[in-house]
Amino acid sequence: MAERLPIRRALLSVSDKTGLVELARALADGGAKLVSTGGTARALAEAGLTVTEVASVTGFPEILDGRVKTLHPAIHAGLLARRDLPAHEVALAEHDLERFDLLVVNLYPFEATLAAGAEFAACIENIDVGGPAMLRAAAKNHEAIAVVTDPADYAPLLAEVEAGGVTPETRRRLAAKAFALTAGYDAAISGWLQREAGLEPPPRFALAGRLAAPLRYGENPHQKAALYLTAERRSGAANARQLQGKELSYNNLADADAAFECVAEFERPAVVIVKHANPCGVAEGVETVAAYKAALACDPTSAFGGIVALNRPLDAPTAAEIAKLFTEVIIAPGASPEAAAIIATKKNLRLLVTDGLPDPAAPGSTVKCVAGGFLLQDRDTGRVDPAALKVATRRAPTAAELADLVFAFRVAKHVRSNAIVYARGLATVGIGAGQMSRVDAARIAAWKAGEAFAEGAKGSVVASDAFFPFADGLEAAVGAGATAVIQPGGSLRDAEVIAAADKAGLAMVFTGLRHFRH
Repeated sequence: MAERLPIRRALLSVSDKTGLVELARALADGGAKLVSTGGTARALAEAGLTVTEVASVTGFPEILDGRVKTLHPAIHAGLLARRDLPAHEVALAEHDLERFDLLVVNLYPFEATLAAGAEFAACIENIDVGGPAMLRAAAKNHEAIAVVTDPADYAPLLAEVEAGGVTPETRRRLAAKAFALTAGYDAAISGWLQREAGLEPPPRFALAGRLAAPLRYGENPHQKAALYLTAERRSGAANARQLQGKELSYNNLADADAAFECVAEFERPAVVIVKHANPCGVAEGVETVAAYKAALACDPTSAFGGIVALNRPLDAPTAAEIAKLFTEVIIAPGASPEAAAIIATKKNLRLLVTDGLPDPAAPGSTVKCVAGGFLLQDRDTGRVDPAALKVATRRAPTAAELADLVFAFRVAKHVRSNAIVYARGLATVGIGAGQMSRVDAARIAAWKAGEAFAEGAKGSVVASDAFFPFADGLEAAVGAGATAVIQPGGSLRDAEVIAAADKAGLAMVFTGLRHFRH
């Protein structure tokens, strides 16, 4: 690769004109000739800069409403000509073409147009063709040309230009960013168009993200990690604003996301406390401070060093209660100034605020890596409709039991399987998570309830994320003092399980909906 590359001729064509004039003026002051396309050329000319329009270089006007303007040999030969091949120099001279030393391009805002809910035709018109073609050409030929796609790179670029030219290392780094940009751009377009065309599953699935922040490490200190943002506009930990506290870790972000997704399930004020990806306390209340106290009561030991999520803006009384216990992160759709001031007394406690709550019913996808590939599935948008529940036992649940059953099953959706959740008074009293045996999950949840409450799980309802394959799991719940059960049903031994529930005088309802979470 050649050494430093002076910039004598630059092609600029940008949708985002942030910093454009300052960059162009600095290049021109350094002796560079400027070539540009329509809107970019007008912006430079209005700033008093001398600029040659692309049409003058190609000898051909922009046509088809600007769809064709840079797709021409006079442009692409200038981008692709190698400096180490005399034949390329001869070809340029024979056709009276000039090479470019710098390409500055960013693309039509397809993702922003899509996110704004634009019509199909508008999205199509915001698919850039010439821009990606130029970027790929210049990035391929980065030994001979520098390519810039990000206004954040303007200042470092100019510093190198003033020092004698753009270094080989910088040209390679910028080329990598250009290919990453076009890859992400194409991923957004292909994903959208495959959805519009009804291709399910898509024959190819491209996942692209923009680096938001490098993280200190991953789940463990020997693992590297970083946070990337996708085009999905879903409120959560990834795009929350951090008002205060130390840097977020990989585990903080994962747990905060899990907590926020869970708390969004509830319409009334609710609080979820998560520890190691599982809820350890969930409650609804008339106000968030009451919900927090009830959630904390479920498992105050596990809540130490946990993540707290609210589905209402954080207020001062709730902030004061949370501040009494060591907490890693609070995430909520807003925070009052008084609440923020209270949390500010805990300098390491992270406070995250979002613009809203994630919609539990909104479609989306989740991805899980496996060796040699990944698994793609729809997000679990299933929700219990109380009116659609099937009463499987002789006794139907009371109104209070029914409310607790629906609450508990919504919590179970966010607990690692096998999951058992005991609830009483719209608050969890015991949670058994991630067990290989559903019986063990029921026993652990009952034991946790006994640790937290004098009456244990007595008088509670119990939710199971999947059916009871045998009566023993239900019998464990009976032994814990549960009075009503909610489960998907569908086991070959449903009759045996129903008989056990009838024998114990329990009410049991079937959802027909399973919530495995691995």
